[in-house]
Amino acid sequence: MKLFGLNSKDIGVDLGTANVIITIKGKGIVLNEPAVVAIDKKEKIVLAVGFEAKEMLGRTPENIMAIRPMQDGVIADFTATQLMLKTMLQKVCQRYNAGRPRVVVGVPSGITEVEERAVEESVLQAGAKEVYLIEEPMAAAIGANLEVAEPNGNIIVDIGGGTTEVAVISLGGIVISNSLRIAGDELNQDIINYVKKEMNLAIGETTAEQIKLTVGCAKPLQVEETMEIRGRDLLTGLPQILNITSTQAQEAMQESIDKIVDTVKQTLEKTPPELASDIMERGIVLTGGGALIRNFDQLLAEKTEISVYVADHPMECVAKGAEKTLEDLEKLKAVLVNSRRK
Repeated sequence: MKLFGLNSKDIGVDLGTANVIITIKGKGIVLNEPAVVAIDKKEKIVLAVGFEAKEMLGRTPENIMAIRPMQDGVIADFTATQLMLKTMLQKVCQRYNAGRPRVVVGVPSGITEVEERAVEESVLQAGAKEVYLIEEPMAAAIGANLEVAEPNGNIIVDIGGGTTEVAVISLGGIVISNSLRIAGDELNQDIINYVKKEMNLAIGETTAEQIKLTVGCAKPLQVEETMEIRGRDLLTGLPQILNITSTQAQEAMQESIDKIVDTVKQTLEKTPPELASDIMERGIVLTGGGALIRNFDQLLAEKTEISVYVADHPMECVAKGAEKTLEDLEKLKAVLVNSRRK
């Protein structure tokens, strides 16, 4: 396999369900925007991507389609993903004079070879010269500054938008992993369903996400918090303003959070004894946006009886891991999915 040139402009991409984060080797994160694209249905041209497109969700006329083309960590709409990535990569390449870059992309550990090839093809069509894939938990571990190449056991729990990835890593490889398609998006949907059922109010995904970030918690807060929300009253059909508490938000998300905790416990139960001993000493590392849900680290520590640490800037760990892989490719090339496949 041909390796990256030392002087090339190399790019790392976290192609997430919720956000696309792009890094350039030596420059760090250069783009962090929602994974949303608005397309003119008739002309098949991109009208907006990222923040601008997210503002259009649920507000577009019939001739415009604003969508999130990534679902559950994989490409749900190939054409829309390709258009979104092409626009974002071109923006970055023009700004930093990157030409046709070589790209490392973080992908969920549970995706199929067909899905892997779809990601490769999409990035190539977006203008990349070469594409390499790295499993998200491995990238997250590297981005969280874990020594993945050492003969020690580390466990990473990466809670993204579409998937939760749990992986035990040692000697530059994933020893055991579980990929659960319950993560940030599912928690948003839980809140939408709860508010609809318990409060007779219809709210959108953006409001649900604000609830999760503002008053959401995995365990009760010391002081209960309240947030004002706006939606459509299901009885009258008219706009309505209500309050939701942190206890209600916790209740809405509880079932999905319990499933994430159970997946971590199942992974630990299958971990070889020597690596389990390392994990007891080193603790569990949380990355991804879900790591920011208040008291989730405390809940996980209670349920597993192992120390839990939230990585610095947890939402950026996969992208930073892709960038670090580019910086030390000779040492880390074994972690690349398609280098093993070839």
